Amino acid sequence: MDIDFNSEVWRHILVSLIILVIAFILTKILRYSLNKFVKTASQKLNVDPTKYNFIKNAVSFIIFIIAIIIIFYRIPELKDYGVTIFAGAGVFAAIIGFASQSAFSNIITGIFLVIFKPFRVGDHIKIGTDLMGEVEDITLRHTVINNYENRRIVIPNSVISNETIINSTLNEFETCMHIHVGISYDSSVDVATKIIQEEAEKHPDFLDARTPEDKANGVPAVRVRLIEFGDSSLNLRGYVWARDPMVGFAMKCDLHKSIKERFDKEGVEIPFPHRTIVYKDKK
Repeated sequence: MDIDFNSEVWRHILVSLIILVIAFILTKILRYSLNKFVKTASQKLNVDPTKYNFIKNAVSFIIFIIAIIIIFYRIPELKDYGVTIFAGAGVFAAIIGFASQSAFSNIITGIFLVIFKPFRVGDHIKIGTDLMGEVEDITLRHTVINNYENRRIVIPNSVISNETIINSTLNEFETCMHIHVGISYDSSVDVATKIIQEEAEKHPDFLDARTPEDKANGVPAVRVRLIEFGDSSLNLRGYVWARDPMVGFAMKCDLHKSIKERFDKEGVEIPFPHRTIVYKDKK
């Protein structure tokens, strides 16, 4: 029996094999590139790169689906069947997509976290106005934050993408803590400033963040500024540096206590509201 290699059937088979080989080679190239990218990004995020293996598998799946679609449309005998199959699959995919849009939104945002790296595991961040803590884990669906009460907060990635993120350790760990103190108008601003500076500088966690140029020009290690004339107080702000946000927070609490004790000793008054009650009729 003679086989006609020039027949239409063999031509379709040959074209189909070529398309599949091209899809296979393209898949290998893209998987290698993605593997290298994900590994580098995961090292910067301090997360396990195996969590992002689904990206490579999804790319392979999409490429082969496209290859199959091309094959169906290249072969007239299969085209009509292909249109029917893919139309039905499209309706099914639309139903699943609508039901799972929240999950897909989290996954897409997780991919963006890998690409843009707004924070890493170990960073101290603030999300919105209420959520603060250390990033403990980043997955494609959610991010886990260990807050300052040692509780784990699991936040969907799609929620994070809609919030403002304050990252205290993105480039530098050192943080400047603001010490806010209000003193009465009868108290001396110079005395209060000196107390704040002395108490901050003698704290063991205080960090001198001045440059050599600042030191040569006599810039104080702790700057204190009068920032506002309040209704009942002169409001001062001290700028005190620490090596990281957690240490800075503990230092700030210590300074509140030591500054209050020094103010009491040296006669610097911290005003508080007074209420005077006047009786209209004598009792």
